[in-house]
This record gives sequence, structure tokens and C-alpha cells, in this order.
Amino acid sequence: MGKRKRKWGDRSDGWRLRGLDPYDTVSPYIMVERCDAQNFFNDKFEISAAEAYIKQKKEKGMINFGIMHVLLAAYVRTVSQRPYLNRFLSGQKVYARNSIQVNMAVKHQLKPDETNTVIKVFFEPTDTADEVYEKFSKTYSEAFAGGENDFDGTARILNYIPGLFKKFAVWFLKLLDYFGLLPKFLLNVSPFHGSMFITSMGSLGIPPIYHHLYNFGNIPIFIAFGAKRLACELTPDGEVVRKKYVDYTVVTDERICDGFAYAQAFKSFRRYLANPSLLDVPPEEVVEDGDIDKKKKKKKAA
Repeated sequence: MGKRKRKWGDRSDGWRLRGLDPYDTVSPYIMVERCDAQNFFNDKFEISAAEAYIKQKKEKGMINFGIMHVLLAAYVRTVSQRPYLNRFLSGQKVYARNSIQVNMAVKHQLKPDETNTVIKVFFEPTDTADEVYEKFSKTYSEAFAGGENDFDGTARILNYIPGLFKKFAVWFLKLLDYFGLLPKFLLNVSPFHGSMFITSMGSLGIPPIYHHLYNFGNIPIFIAFGAKRLACELTPDGEVVRKKYVDYTVVTDERICDGFAYAQAFKSFRRYLANPSLLDVPPEEVVEDGDIDKKKKKKKAA
């Protein structure tokens, strides 16, 4: 994303949005915690186009390319056109994030006794599906390459703190975060800070859950997707056809944008999932959050 000159009140991970409507600036004081503002949404997409697309990618050597990468690429492209999805709240103020950061809890092996780790992948709004795959694969491989990653190391240090002091340490981190003073290296490893958290229930063979948002940190969106499933449907001619779907759920922080904006974003997301070949080329234009505010002001002036 384009670099902006930092102003008073901005944070290292985003700039404060100063052209919002009064409701958008007041609602964070009414819905103080992220759990107060959770909205739940579920949808599905028919995956015949996605499966054909995945087959093409695997034939080109991307052997691990799958539904996860299609969803990630569709999300990144949606943010490039609907940047309000990448807003967040901190200290009752609304910010536009200055990068796209996706968190995911992963296991090296799917075993009950295998410890989770969290990876954070940084994307650009111009990324294509190939670039999304490469960045995700690189980050995933590095997480298990040699010992503990940055997240595991930070968690281990916090674990050494005795219980009572640990509670104080977390409170102090929340205080720093409230005022935008949390060190950047902590923001870069924190699983509670980022654009979106995604989890795969498909790898576990179950439907997607509705995962809560964390009050600590600033993640405004949590996406979960489930296993592939078959459905029998009637065509307009009365013929029964079998289709394959993937269900997904989204939990959102309603304070970052209104319902109409979310609806527009989900429509864009659906379009990319239905036509994944659109993700092979960069977007013609990347829309920045500040541009939206400028358009609002122009309309009011007119």
C-alpha cells in the first residue's frame, strides 16, 4: 500500500480515519468491546470453477494449491477494491490498516498432541493468486523450518512470567495498545493483530464454526471454512443435478463499516470465488480508504 505521512494520532500499523460520519465515531464508545459489535454471516460457494482452477495451478507446479489459497486471494483482491474491510478499532478510534495481514493457526501434523503455532502472512493489494500462494507457502515453511518461530518465542517468554504478574503484563500490553504504543515487533508477531484471521475446518472434515473476535488486539474479521460437501438440486427444467459446495462463516466487527459496505464487499468476494481466473492478473486500480472519504466530501459539497 502507498506510504503516507504519519500524523499525530496515527499508529505504526494504520492511520486514523478523520472524515467519518458522526455515527461511526460515536458507536465505538457505545459498543466498547469487539464482542459487543460481532455480526455473524454464513454463505457457501459452488466449487466447480475453483476445482478446475486449482487443477491448473497444480499442473504448473503449485502442488499444495487449494481452496485455502483461492479464499485468501479472493479476500486480498476484495480488500484492494473495498479497503474498509481492512479497518480496525483501537482506543475507540477507527483506523485504516497500512498493510494486509492474515493470521492462521497451523499444525505441522494433524495430531491431537501436536502444538498449534500461528503464522502471519503479509500481502499487498496488488497480489495475484500466484503471489498469494508463494507468500503463504514461504511463511508456512519458515514456521517449521528450524525450531520455534517468532510467535512461539514470544509466547514462551510470556509463559515464564508468574501468574499474577502475567495478568499485569497483559493489562499493560492492552494499555500500550490502546494508545498505539505497542512496539511494532510485537504487532508483527501477535496473533491478535491483523486484517483477518482464517481457519480451515475442511482439513478436520467438519462444517465451519462461528469463531469469536478477540477483545485483545484489533482483528475485525474471522473467517472459517468447512469441508467440501455434495448437494442435490433441481434445475428449472426439473432435472436433479449434483453440485459440490464449500460453506464458510464470517464474524465481523460492525464498527469498521456499515451493513451496506459489508454487503458490497461480500458480493465482490463471491464474484472472485466464482471466477478465480480474475485473480491471475493484478487489479487495474487499488482503492485506498482515504479516497473513499474524499469521494464522500465531494458528494456533500455537490
